[in-house]
Amino acid sequence: MLVTGINDAPVLKISDIGIAMGGLGADSAIEAADAIIMTDEPSKVIEAIKLSKKNMKIVKENIVFAIFIKVAVLALSAIGISTMWEAVFADVGVSVIAIINALRMLK
Repeated sequence: MLVTGINDAPVLKISDIGIAMGGLGADSAIEAADAIIMTDEPSKVIEAIKLSKKNMKIVKENIVFAIFIKVAVLALSAIGISTMWEAVFADVGVSVIAIINALRMLK
């Protein structure tokens, strides 16, 4: 929904997804919006949708990877194979790998 005018902030607040144009938009509309496009180009909405889909894909990959590694280390610890260092890797190392994976968004 593309809304402009004085009364756009309440509409943006109750909408499913509110997008404000930051260049000439009202401050109240910018605060109420879910996404803000800093230029006044409605064509940027398509780019924002593509970025959000790519972001959700990376987030889901990171969640699945982290849970898999932690469950694997937990199972190995339960049978006495895994040491404390594998548990540290499952906690800290997976976080670092997830951050490195998330850096793909910068491309």
